[in-house]
Amino acid sequence: MNFSESFKLSGLLCRFSPDGKYLASCVQYRLVIRDGKTLQILQLYTCLDQIQHIEWSADSLFILCAMYRRGLVQVWSLEQPEWHCKIDEGSAGLVASCWSPDGRHILNTTEFHLRITVWSLCTKSVSYIKYPKACQQGITFTRDGRYLALAERRDCKDYVSIFVCSDWQLLRYKILLYSLDGRLLSAYCAYEWSLGIKSVAWSPSSQFLAIGSYDGKVRLLNHVTWKMITEFGHPATINNPKTVVYKEAEKIPQLGLGHLSFPPPRSMAGALSTSESKYEISSGPVALQTLKPVADRANPRMGVGMLAFSSDSYFLATRNDNVPNAVWVWDIQKLKLFVVLEHLSPVRSFQWDPQQPRLAICTGGSKVYLWSPAGCVSVQVPGEGDFPVLGLCWHLSGDSLALLSKDHFCLCFLETRRGLAQPVDNGTAMPRT
Repeated sequence: MNFSESFKLSGLLCRFSPDGKYLASCVQYRLVIRDGKTLQILQLYTCLDQIQHIEWSADSLFILCAMYRRGLVQVWSLEQPEWHCKIDEGSAGLVASCWSPDGRHILNTTEFHLRITVWSLCTKSVSYIKYPKACQQGITFTRDGRYLALAERRDCKDYVSIFVCSDWQLLRYKILLYSLDGRLLSAYCAYEWSLGIKSVAWSPSSQFLAIGSYDGKVRLLNHVTWKMITEFGHPATINNPKTVVYKEAEKIPQLGLGHLSFPPPRSMAGALSTSESKYEISSGPVALQTLKPVADRANPRMGVGMLAFSSDSYFLATRNDNVPNAVWVWDIQKLKLFVVLEHLSPVRSFQWDPQQPRLAICTGGSKVYLWSPAGCVSVQVPGEGDFPVLGLCWHLSGDSLALLSKDHFCLCFLETRRGLAQPVDNGTAMPRT
């Protein structure tokens, strides 16, 4: 496992382009475009104010930079560096900005969610969509880019409306699960409780819908009947002896891996010591660290707040807010708990490798954690001083992983199936049962 040197970063704004050729990062008001493999600077753009959001177009030819405080969006071209576009929302303000799937339209949400403005880069036309609901993940597109689903708030009621992306006109709206012709497929409620559903994730195969709830459970629905297949709980104690529980443990640091070079060979990353922590396999029953929600405080931090399917839809990773240090990995084929990874600090983020079932985890410390069915490993990020990993970003190929800190980022180059090894913990493999 090799690491690059660290580079300056602001606002955790570091993104690989969809085709994997480029890596964009922001330093205050500057946008830096690097080669996705060599990290050589290809383009340097200067924006009108500090950048608060960046997003690549689907074809990797354009990148937008949003400056919410100024109500501005600037768009830059990778093929024609001298070309750029500025969108000023004026007094309407700006709270969100994103690309349409065709990479030629930008959707800006104004302040107070009064409307969404659709700007065309090709025709310079403008369209408006009213009544967007003020919520996270309130807008999404179909994979083919033909339709837009939008959460709306009309007449004090919530709706999901379907728009045709060719002309941004309303097709039909229905509530909850629906078909594109407007047929209501199913209405599912996990349980009768006002807090309801906290997180939702589709499997890449589109066969399963995972629903995380405030009661600390995940319900799995199938795509044929929209009925619940199974229910996954997150108990404080793991009693099943067949479930492997990895616990992070302190480890005395020692020099072991020597100097690792950053590709190409002329760029050196410096010395890397073995991690100062390691995973140990615990025998059951295993008690996990839990938090008791504060009952007298509004919106208590509890429930399943993080869900993610592996790229092959074989595994589902979850985190229950009541057990913040643990990541649960479920075997979707056998519908059972496969492994639990418990860390010394609360889990901030996890992401699956786009090409294989390999999970990267960060906890806000100077380590990155990797799990695969072959095993798991904890690795210290090298370099002078502390490098708290606050975010993760995989390259499309799965060959590298961007580690994001508050003021810096670096790349971690990993072995793949074409390489020599998979993540293991001191040579201890974990066979599938």
